[in-house]
Amino acid sequence: MINSKYHHHSTRYHHSPSQSRQSPLFNRHRNFQNHQNHQNQRVFVISLLSNHRNNNRTNSPLENLISQCNPKPDKSYTNPMSTASARLFFHDQSDAITAVVFLWERRLAGDHVYTPVTDFDVNEGDVNERIRGLFKLYIEKVLEGERPRGVRVYSENQVKKEALRVEMEGVVKRVEEFRKGMRCLMDFIEGRKNGGWGVLRVYDESNGRKMNFFYYWSRIHFLILRECRRVENGLPIYGFRSEILKMLHSQQVMVLIGETGSGKSTQMELHQAVQFCALNPQKIAAISLGKWVGEECNGCYEDNSIICYPTYSSAQQFGSKERLDLRLIIMSATVDASKLSSYFFGCGTFHVLGRSFPVEIKYVPSASRESLDPLPSSNNAAPYLCDVVMMATEIHAAEEDGAILAFLTSQAEVEWACEKFQSASAIALPLHGKLSHEEQCRVFQNYPGKRKVVFATNLAETSLTIPGVKYVVDSGLVKDSRFESSSGMNVLRVSKISQSSANQRAGRAGRTVPGKCYRLYSNVLEFDFIDAPSVDAIDKATRNLVQLGAVACKHDAFVLTADGHYLVKLAMANASNMFCRVGTYDEKLKSDCLKVRFCHHAGDLFTLLSVYREWVIISQENRNKWCWENRINAKTMRRCRDTVLEWENCLKNELNIIIPTYWRWDPLTVSVHDKNMKKIILSSLADNVAMYSGYDRLGYEQLTLTVYLTLYILYLISQRWSLENCSFRVIKGFGSVALKRFCGKSNGSLIALVSHMRAIYMDERIGIEINVGDNEIQLFASSKDIEKIYECVNNALKYETKWLRNECLEKCLYREVRAGASPPVALVGAGAEIKHLELGNRCLTVDVYLSNVNMADDKEVLTFFEKSVSGVCGYNKFTGIGQDGDNAERWGRVSFLTPEAARKALDFNGSELFGCVLKLSPSRSSVGGIRKSLFAAVKAKISWPRRYSKGYAIVRCERNDAQFIVDDCFNVLIGGRFVQCQTSTRDMNSVVIKGLDKETSEAEILEVLHKTTNRRVLDVFLIRGDEVNNHSVDAFEQAILKEIAPFMPSQGSLSNYCHVQVFAPEPKDSFMKAWISFDGKLHLEAAKALQHMQGKALAGCFSWQKIECQQVFHSTASCSASVYVFIERQLDILLKSFKFRPGNSSPSEGVCVNLASEYRSVVSCPVFVGFTMYLWSEIKEERTGVCCDLERNENGSYRVKISANATKTVAELRRPLEQLMNGKKVNHCSLTPMVLQLLFSKDGIMLMKSLQQEMGTYILFDRQNLTVRIFGPEKKVALTEQKLIASLQALHDKEQTDIPLRGGAMPHDLMKKVVEKFGPDLHVLKEMFPEAEFMLNTRRHVISFSGKKDLRLQVEEMIRDFAQSFGVNGSVKRYEDDNIACPICLCEVEDCYQLEACGHKFCQSCLVEQLESAMRGRDGFPVGCAHEGCGMHIWLTDLKSLLPYEKLEDLFRASLSAFVASSGGTYRFCPSPDCPSVYRVASGMVGDLFVCGACYADTCTRCHVEYHPFVSCEKYRELKEDPDMSLKEWCKGKEHVKNCPVCRYTVEKVDGCNHIECRCGKHICWVCLEIFMSGDDCYAHLRSVHPATL
Repeated sequence: MINSKYHHHSTRYHHSPSQSRQSPLFNRHRNFQNHQNHQNQRVFVISLLSNHRNNNRTNSPLENLISQCNPKPDKSYTNPMSTASARLFFHDQSDAITAVVFLWERRLAGDHVYTPVTDFDVNEGDVNERIRGLFKLYIEKVLEGERPRGVRVYSENQVKKEALRVEMEGVVKRVEEFRKGMRCLMDFIEGRKNGGWGVLRVYDESNGRKMNFFYYWSRIHFLILRECRRVENGLPIYGFRSEILKMLHSQQVMVLIGETGSGKSTQMELHQAVQFCALNPQKIAAISLGKWVGEECNGCYEDNSIICYPTYSSAQQFGSKERLDLRLIIMSATVDASKLSSYFFGCGTFHVLGRSFPVEIKYVPSASRESLDPLPSSNNAAPYLCDVVMMATEIHAAEEDGAILAFLTSQAEVEWACEKFQSASAIALPLHGKLSHEEQCRVFQNYPGKRKVVFATNLAETSLTIPGVKYVVDSGLVKDSRFESSSGMNVLRVSKISQSSANQRAGRAGRTVPGKCYRLYSNVLEFDFIDAPSVDAIDKATRNLVQLGAVACKHDAFVLTADGHYLVKLAMANASNMFCRVGTYDEKLKSDCLKVRFCHHAGDLFTLLSVYREWVIISQENRNKWCWENRINAKTMRRCRDTVLEWENCLKNELNIIIPTYWRWDPLTVSVHDKNMKKIILSSLADNVAMYSGYDRLGYEQLTLTVYLTLYILYLISQRWSLENCSFRVIKGFGSVALKRFCGKSNGSLIALVSHMRAIYMDERIGIEINVGDNEIQLFASSKDIEKIYECVNNALKYETKWLRNECLEKCLYREVRAGASPPVALVGAGAEIKHLELGNRCLTVDVYLSNVNMADDKEVLTFFEKSVSGVCGYNKFTGIGQDGDNAERWGRVSFLTPEAARKALDFNGSELFGCVLKLSPSRSSVGGIRKSLFAAVKAKISWPRRYSKGYAIVRCERNDAQFIVDDCFNVLIGGRFVQCQTSTRDMNSVVIKGLDKETSEAEILEVLHKTTNRRVLDVFLIRGDEVNNHSVDAFEQAILKEIAPFMPSQGSLSNYCHVQVFAPEPKDSFMKAWISFDGKLHLEAAKALQHMQGKALAGCFSWQKIECQQVFHSTASCSASVYVFIERQLDILLKSFKFRPGNSSPSEGVCVNLASEYRSVVSCPVFVGFTMYLWSEIKEERTGVCCDLERNENGSYRVKISANATKTVAELRRPLEQLMNGKKVNHCSLTPMVLQLLFSKDGIMLMKSLQQEMGTYILFDRQNLTVRIFGPEKKVALTEQKLIASLQALHDKEQTDIPLRGGAMPHDLMKKVVEKFGPDLHVLKEMFPEAEFMLNTRRHVISFSGKKDLRLQVEEMIRDFAQSFGVNGSVKRYEDDNIACPICLCEVEDCYQLEACGHKFCQSCLVEQLESAMRGRDGFPVGCAHEGCGMHIWLTDLKSLLPYEKLEDLFRASLSAFVASSGGTYRFCPSPDCPSVYRVASGMVGDLFVCGACYADTCTRCHVEYHPFVSCEKYRELKEDPDMSLKEWCKGKEHVKNCPVCRYTVEKVDGCNHIECRCGKHICWVCLEIFMSGDDCYAHLRSVHPATL
């Protein structure tokens, strides 16, 4: 109920929405709708108490304050006239408290001066702490930046003191000059004449005209006002006015060097009271200068008009051709004054210091400075451009108010930067020479409430002052137009600026206020100064002018001809690109297609003229629309029009030439105008005339310089030369893999070969074109060299083919099980045939190192091994050549067919090879299968002593407990001995125990101490002495595995379930240490095995060497950054669910989940799941002491760590975590390697991105193993998997093929005709064939087609007919596999696959079925080509392409089984079921021991059963058939040996009575073998029946 005293006519009620956007300070999400359903719940009120004395200082109305309150009140009202100016009502107390903190925050920000109070009790400590934090931040801001004026005065004045001292002299001179001006006006008013050269003139005395009475006094007033403004502006040049005018009066030419900010551009014109002409190289500077001078001179002279000419010519004369009274003033800030003075016959120079505010220079060098590439055509910008935009963004976020000026190199970069710079409180403006005047003037305007950020070229370096610029970002780069004498062309290149330019740019920040300049480089002293052009460049330019007829040589000097005079008067055009090729990749392709219809067969110059002609005939109101539809740059077209108009005016006014204003040239009609324009182009661009080389990549030969250029602005004169001088050959018959290897990585080998042959044969026309799709090589060379080039290339291809044919893969029979031991390997060659089976752990592969690996030729290295050693079967080149560290000299590895060959190769270690030292070492294969365990392992750390005990131990205890422990343990029995306890003399908190048995362990001591004393024992350790040598590391590993084996599953190899690694001890180590890795699913078996091993000594060890296991369990799991984004929410839910698992009595005793906010970030690391567990000996099923943490690794990645006291608990918690972080692997029969390889393509990448965006999941494509995993919610993952499989199948069905539009007898402009007929986007074809997809590739002149084969044939036929309609034979390429029958299914080939060895084509599915049939039958090895009469083995490269990794492993297993079966009994598999290990059968009469490395079974290599030492195989076979045979032979003839009548157990009676008790519990009479139930009965029988024997 609201009290009635607050009911006032000015009271306003407010009902705010229940939800609102939250401010960054308060990250709260509340839903007040739920609270509104409860009518009777309590209301919490906040009152805003006003301070009437300070109310006038409130910056915002009360209503605005309440509307901005966060969180918003459920209801509020205001009463400004009352002490409680407002009351805010909340249903939630926490929201009310948050609102109080918010109101205090806004008060400190200056928004109000109300005091918020509550009508309910609050926790003052919590609220005060939050408000205290606000006040601390506020005070720090006041001290650092927002200091009171009185505090700032001292520091500011110290900075100004030095500047004022320097300024003092200038002020004195300006005041004196102002007084001179005023005296001049006073003399004029009083009728006195000025002596000498007056500094001010009211009217031109030479003209003698008098002015109107009123205008007379008006002009004097305007002059006075102008003088006042000039002295107030305080530009330095104003103080030197009299001296400058005196020098100018005394000589006709002067050089004025005015530093930046001196006022030379704006003030010198005001010094003149007569007609003057100011020339400026920059149009925008000239226009802005003219506008400023016009405003300053308004009313001061009779004629106030200021005329600005975009170009200046001699037609704009000022009265006469010769002006003796003309004065020339050359002004610059950076030019060398002495050179100019010398050029103008020793004229005088005048220097004026600049006025600029202090500029703080900050060097912010970037790593991307090495790349000076201009803006590329892709969406990725040059690195330095990104640095400039980033720096501007940082300045805007961190610095005070003030405009930002950033210097870039080109129009494209400026526009890109304006687009990428995004800020609501700033406006990005471009400034470059191609903007219109109106667009350029935008940088001079003010934008209230927004910071001005100008991205400009070097246009803004000089003669231009942008108001308010306080910060400059200097990229240190500029794009200069430089003449290259080598090519005879002007080129634009991005280069470093000069030191003077760097100073000019920095000066832009200090023109009006103190500023800062951020230089994105190290130091300007590194830059070169601008210098004169080279002699070659000048000679080239002179020759070009002579060719044009612009100059002629007379009397050993060049003079202008009549044509030269005409050319001088014509302005140069500013070239820019007409076509817009921006946006996404698809938009750029569309722009290319739209450009095709404008293309002219005579070249690009005609094409550009065609575009301009079509644009001109369009009505003016439709031109912008036309440009947009055809991707034409409208600004460029308008500039072209302006240039044409300027030329027309120049021709008319300067040269008295009238030209027609209508078009006589038609691009669609061949006429005499085409011939005339070609003559003009060839005569004016003589250095650009080139002939076709006959080789597309070589391009054209520039005739004047004999330089080859790949430019398309050159006019093609004739192709006859190419046919006569350049020969052409084609090589076929090699597979695609051989061609790719021939080209090398990134075509490096191909490029090197071409360069080598060009150097040998001294012919730049030599070229090699590779078409992998058609398995074709095209050779270009001169007629005399083509055969040699053909032989060289053919030999190189045969060399690559030989390596493919002989390639072998090294496969391990099973996975590695321990360090230092390699499993047997098999060499698998073509046809999946086993070439060699190595069971003796001998080396087959050699690592190759070269002292200068970068200079080594791969072919020469391999040739050396082939000539030196026989049996080379493959090589693997190391991909990290050029790296530092251990791999700096590593070349790769070479494999051999036999160990003997590898051992022979090692003999060449240390020899010299082509100037390099050759280093060789045995290597373990990384190709064939030495892989880490495939199961999610849990690791146990165990240890046992390796040194003898000295018989005494040290016990560490709590402080002051040592004596109590000594008293409690007086005369205590440990290990069967009474020991002595005494306090340590070295540590008062330690106890020394002496008299211990040397076999007593630390655990036994600790157990006795816990039973004897109640004091806390911190640690116990024995003092140990000499070490004992029991076994080698391998022997320890074998002993541990034997202890573990009984507890592991008997199916399969033991290596599938556990691994053991024993570490070699350091010399000072007292304990041996080892890791045991178990399959995480076998947590119970692992615990039992460790319980069995706890406190036990290994075989061959002393009894005191007892094993000790750790008693803590850990498990960790990590994921990549991209995966974490999609599973973060699920991960949070999963970890929190661990907290409430059954069996936890309370959160403190159960699971502890620690997810700190600082760790909730995107992580970056490879996807892996590595589990580390410290197992203990007891099996505890209860879930106690479990903790889950999200922590950061040293490498920056994050991981989830689970800790528990039981293996089962950790395993159960880890299982769902592992499933979440591993994702779901996509397995489907249709996803063959060929289909999965589509994910490498652009369409495949776009498919994954679109599915991720649509489904909210993440798709991870393992490019090496060709596997796909999906991460995210379970339901979404399943749906994503379905869509991915369907989309990939559809993408595979629509495999893209190309329909060529050039080549053969097709017309040269067929692509343009296709665009005219079917549209730039081929929409006509799309309408005719809606089931297919079409895309025009203008760069390659092809139509990319995706669809069914019959539709493709129809489209090809249509294009062929269309080409023939132009009177030529259009030969559209037909695909050879269209009507080829598969040799296996005898049907037409579908999804064609061409074998690398023989080139025969099959259905891919048929080849896969052939390989799977060989796996099932185990009799189809080696696998060969099924084509009739071929039978060549299928090479490994094809096997890898056709089968995924798992299937390839199955093929290897099947081949191994076939090899063992066909060995004639030489080899056999291990007898253990499903064990992959193989051993060699013994050839003699005695079998050898075979210890299986996979299952650790001991087998006799002769009889193939368990190993039987000291017993022959025949005898052991008999024992196996009759286990009691040996016992029976032993019993023969022995009366004291009989069998129990009940259990038949053999009993030997040595001595004693005739009563015998058998192990079966029966009592036997030894005399008659009668059975009794008890001993008494037996003795009664003996007394009555056999008394004599009793």
